[in-house]
Amino acid sequence: SIYRSALVTGAGEVISEGPGTSSVGLALDRRGRVFVAGGGAGDARVVSVATGEVLASYQLATGTTFINDVAVTGGAAWFTDSFSAVLHRVPLGPGGALPPTGEVEAVPLTGDFQLVDGFNANGIAGTADGAGLLVVQSATGTLFRVDPATGVATAVDLGGESLPAADGILVRANTVYVVQNQLNQVAVVQLD
Repeated sequence: SIYRSALVTGAGEVISEGPGTSSVGLALDRRGRVFVAGGGAGDARVVSVATGEVLASYQLATGTTFINDVAVTGGAAWFTDSFSAVLHRVPLGPGGALPPTGEVEAVPLTGDFQLVDGFNANGIAGTADGAGLLVVQSATGTLFRVDPATGVATAVDLGGESLPAADGILVRANTVYVVQNQLNQVAVVQLD
């Protein structure tokens, strides 16, 4: 279920009942919609924040899958799959129109990204310049810059550091905040 709460008081309410499967990563867009990654169910849905109505549902993958996180960029919603070397792209039409299921595509992650045992692609965010995506790989602690047109991933040089237990990420200008879930901390990375 999707729960909305006030930041000051914590008071809130469920705005959309869940489908009986997990809701993992969330991303809001400027149109008052929340995009929801569906975890092991391999799906995603889009919910109206105002009404709680499910506006669209997409089956992104089947079998061994974990749709983990989502980022909404100017032209698409991007979902990570922690068990596959792929990003799922839900293209947004004029005015942010949601596409039919047939327009959703899987974009293979190539380049420096290598699938390993454990959780792989996890947190995702658009770059500050809007030209790329940043994706963190939980099992290796590696941050990648991904070309959304090709899926080619380039490891970001962290000066010998890594991001163990990396989960969700947030980009603000040239600063990347990386939740390290099992360490109960947030890493702060300055990009040049």
